[in-house]
Amino acid sequence: MTNSPITPPEKDFATWYQDVVLEGDMAEPAEIVKGCMVIKPNGYAVWEVLQRELDTRFKATGHQNIYLPLLIPQSFLTREAEHVEGFAPELAVVTVAGGKELEEPYVIRPTSETIVGHFFAKWIQSYRDLPVLVNQWANVVRWELRTRMFLRTTEFLWQEGHTAHATHHDALAEVLRILDLYAEVAEDIMAMPVVKGVKTGAEKFAGALKSYSIEAMMQNGLALQAGTSHDLGQNFGKAFDVKFQSKEGALDYVWQTSWGVSTRLIGALIMTHSDDKGLVLPPKVAPVKAVIVPIYRKDEERAQVMETATRLAAELGAHLDTREGHSPGAKFFHWERRGVPVVFELGPRDVAAGNIVIKRRDTGVKESIPQTEAALKLPATLDAIQKDLYRRARQRLSDNTVLANSIGEVESLLNDVTAEKGGGKFVMAHLKDDPANDARIKGFKASVRNIPLTDEYDGPGKCILTGEAVDRRVIIAKAY
Repeated sequence: MTNSPITPPEKDFATWYQDVVLEGDMAEPAEIVKGCMVIKPNGYAVWEVLQRELDTRFKATGHQNIYLPLLIPQSFLTREAEHVEGFAPELAVVTVAGGKELEEPYVIRPTSETIVGHFFAKWIQSYRDLPVLVNQWANVVRWELRTRMFLRTTEFLWQEGHTAHATHHDALAEVLRILDLYAEVAEDIMAMPVVKGVKTGAEKFAGALKSYSIEAMMQNGLALQAGTSHDLGQNFGKAFDVKFQSKEGALDYVWQTSWGVSTRLIGALIMTHSDDKGLVLPPKVAPVKAVIVPIYRKDEERAQVMETATRLAAELGAHLDTREGHSPGAKFFHWERRGVPVVFELGPRDVAAGNIVIKRRDTGVKESIPQTEAALKLPATLDAIQKDLYRRARQRLSDNTVLANSIGEVESLLNDVTAEKGGGKFVMAHLKDDPANDARIKGFKASVRNIPLTDEYDGPGKCILTGEAVDRRVIIAKAY
């Protein structure tokens, strides 16, 4: 049997994560291009599932897909001062093209708010043109110094939505609608519980009035920002002169939003559900949900087993592993590493008895069942796996969310947390939204993840640093 050991997560979580990505054939480093990765078929297939789930929801809520240029005139970024300041360290700039130095350099797209502003100004003249609801599936480049596959790479894939509205009320409704949509995909499809909240002023998107996020907890207790939705106000409308004539005949600037998730979601999946045997995928996001592995030794057994296996594969919609030259053990190992939710075993004795063995990837539990029951057993098992993965992740979030009522408690709870070994917590504390307070938290190598939108994590109290009254606690955590 092939053996390719994976570092136990409790020994070194960071190495475990890399092992799972590589052994699951999800991606590998693109060593010839600094900080980039090659997304392999198994990883890209997962991204395609997430794309479909998201794209279907976008279109159901009235959004249309577009595509914008990869290259953005450098002057565009300078029009919104806070925006360019926020992205300046991450920009990749093209200064030579066609063998000649460009009169104006181009920036390789880090995000598209500025170029969207230019085209919105062309497309929008009247309130009748609003709202504009568009999205693009694209790649972006942000020059990262420290990279990790799927979580933070120089180039990554994402979707970025951009909308324009006649009123701030409508824009904010859009921001929150998308936040709910992201949370729905995270929880219902990825089996990954999240906390919806608003970012502090220090942590918001550069150029936004407010930013909202969904925050997930990984198995080591560290936080991961899984999606963001931004209320841009009229900042970009003013920067790019995006005006419209209102019903009353007055000219006003549009109210804009932007929002996005990326291939970082795949990293979130891996760190939420996988184990020391490799990748574990929730059935709703797994490209291959079930595999049948035929077991035989003699030619006469092969014919008998394969006939039944072929019939059952068609009935179940399962993939039949017909590869020659691989032992059954090697095949089991292959699918286990790749996170397939259910594997069926079928040998001569099973055929003779009219049975088939079903095995769950998440628990490793095996059960022999009548072949006549397999068509009902498979969807029930997939549903159980999906629910159990979510339940376990939800329990982990609950068990590792703790209250702190002083800055000393916050520091103590964060002290023993490392990305390598874990021990992370979501520390809930009353903290005023003030850059000085965010800076104090960063001194613990942590950050304010968001301010939850509900009172689920306790209500009003006094800021642990200033003593001033605040509406609710914030999430403080170490994060990716």
